[in-house]
Amino acid sequence: MSHDTQTVYRTTPARTGKMMAIMLGICIVGGAIFFSLWDYWISEPAPVVAMMAGEADHAAPVAATGKTITSDLSFVESSDFRTLAFNALPGEPDNNPTINMNVGDKVIFNVVNDGVSFHAFGVTKDTEGFGGIIPGSEIASPSNPLKAGESGTSEFVAGEEGTYYYICTVPGHREQGMVGEIIVGPAQGGSSSGVAAAPTGVSHDFTLDFVESDDFRTLAFNALPGEDGNNPEIRVNSGDEVTITSANNGKSFHAFGVVANPEDFNNILWNSEIAAASNPLKPGESGSTTFTAGAPGTYYYICTVPGHALQGMVGNFIVE
Repeated sequence: MSHDTQTVYRTTPARTGKMMAIMLGICIVGGAIFFSLWDYWISEPAPVVAMMAGEADHAAPVAATGKTITSDLSFVESSDFRTLAFNALPGEPDNNPTINMNVGDKVIFNVVNDGVSFHAFGVTKDTEGFGGIIPGSEIASPSNPLKAGESGTSEFVAGEEGTYYYICTVPGHREQGMVGEIIVGPAQGGSSSGVAAAPTGVSHDFTLDFVESDDFRTLAFNALPGEDGNNPEIRVNSGDEVTITSANNGKSFHAFGVVANPEDFNNILWNSEIAAASNPLKPGESGSTTFTAGAPGTYYYICTVPGHALQGMVGNFIVE
């Protein structure tokens, strides 16, 4: 009489417990890594990607009025972190203060992170979301935000009438309450006719060197954000002669030009280019350009290599 035999594999409760403990440990460590990088997972696409996607054009030449408004803003949070705001929580005085200005006015933002989370700042015309940030208005970014206690400064020149919004650019924070309005009214006196003045005989010399952060995520002229001399504002009169000298102090390729729109790197004004995106300055190279400032308005000097202006190589060029 024969009997079929079948091997049965068993394990002990102790071994089962060890296996479960190992699996639980892997889940805990993986979860900790994931949430420690939360700001990375929800960060915006790289600036070049946003540019290629065709974000809205917010910049156009505008006559500067010479009026400057200073706005001190701080990121604040409720104790349960469900409500976020500027300066004060909803229902408290000075919550998300509205800024009123006119076309051609400039507002300087002094922003500090008084919360415990990470935050970043920018101005947009978009009615929702965290995109469409106007170059020059940014302070930090979702991928490199202000930590608790850190601060920064930026500025915004109103190019057209309408409602703009200052926001926390970390995804989701605007929806939690970090948003305020900027109401821009029509230009008040001293508006430009859009006609360039005759040569004045006055000459200016400026040095604007290309610099980069170690990780190449932040680009700038002369100094990185937060350092003295970062993207200095240039202010001249229509008809003045301007000479710009630029040295490539970085490791990538760069080129220079003055434009009406910092996102339009192909439309260089007044023969102001130094090198070109197709034939840029290599590391260690330098160049200069001399041109006559055109019609009064707010223009921008940028690196004309695609994407570099959006990474920080942009400054105001004011013609009065």
